[in-house]
Amino acid sequence: MAPASRVLLSALADESAFHLSAVEQFTALAAIGLEYYSLRFIDVGKGIKNVMKLTLPEIQKIRHLEDKYGLNVASIASPIGKIKLLEKADGTKNKFVPFKKYLSQDVSRACELAHAFETKLIRGFSFYPPRGAKPEDHMEEAADRIGQIAEACHRSDLTFGLEVEANLVGQTGELLAEIYRRVNHPGLVLVFDAANIIVQGFSAAEVYRQWEAMKPGLGWVHIKDYRKVSGAARGKHVDEMSLAHFVPADVGAAGHLRILSDLRTMLPALTKKLQRRGIPGVFLDLEPHVRGGGQFGGTSGPDGMGIALRGLCKVLDKASVAYHLRDFDDLLAARGLTDS
Repeated sequence: MAPASRVLLSALADESAFHLSAVEQFTALAAIGLEYYSLRFIDVGKGIKNVMKLTLPEIQKIRHLEDKYGLNVASIASPIGKIKLLEKADGTKNKFVPFKKYLSQDVSRACELAHAFETKLIRGFSFYPPRGAKPEDHMEEAADRIGQIAEACHRSDLTFGLEVEANLVGQTGELLAEIYRRVNHPGLVLVFDAANIIVQGFSAAEVYRQWEAMKPGLGWVHIKDYRKVSGAARGKHVDEMSLAHFVPADVGAAGHLRILSDLRTMLPALTKKLQRRGIPGVFLDLEPHVRGGGQFGGTSGPDGMGIALRGLCKVLDKASVAYHLRDFDDLLAARGLTDS
């Protein structure tokens, strides 16, 4: 199968580990056959840290372990953009940082980390409007800031991926697509996540409509799903810490089969588009949350991650989307041998 005709499988590595140690994360991912991972929370001996807080010795240790376990970083799963747009009390614990400082410190740090881990992708978000406000009323300000982030990434030969998620300005596919249209920058792509939409009370048909809205800007896809949400109030604040029914992609309500079948038709062109920016292909990044999830992360455990991967592979097989998991030839190659 031509590389342009298949997806690249990855996972938020911290979801695979109960204690978040680097060894536990990498062991779980290597064992289930993954070659890529996204870096978010990790413990390399000095306690659990967000990727943004890693020291140079910790980065070096992680890189050494990556080589040992045969892993590469798909993206820096940063929290960039998960702060308030305005310095205004709104009943949330979201912090506010003056944007000039944020751009020069946090965004620059994310770019440094991407280079340190040899990835071209930084995941981020579209900022929190005041709770209860209409996101449309804050579209201009959010788009301006995201445009500056995209430019900073672009100047560093990187790409910023903007993820759809509840409570942010870009909380739906249509809103995120409008941000993408207004920013109109080669350093910006969109990250689709079906579960982040369905937890807001949307049906599978509406999730697909939002997928279609995001397709012109699509960069990669986060994979998690959710049981049907009953009575969720669309457009209202979602209590992310109360969400407790995340499931693998083959048993959820979001309609991943239809979405990934459509992705198959896009793969050759999208892969070539991304490769022109130095990105190896179209990532499907597992973030299953099957043991629970919240505003800044989730957990699945090694068994949950394995179940979620097998569920995704079932859907990909039904959708006739090609992918690769480690096999014996990969093991031989890692040992410097060939099967002759």
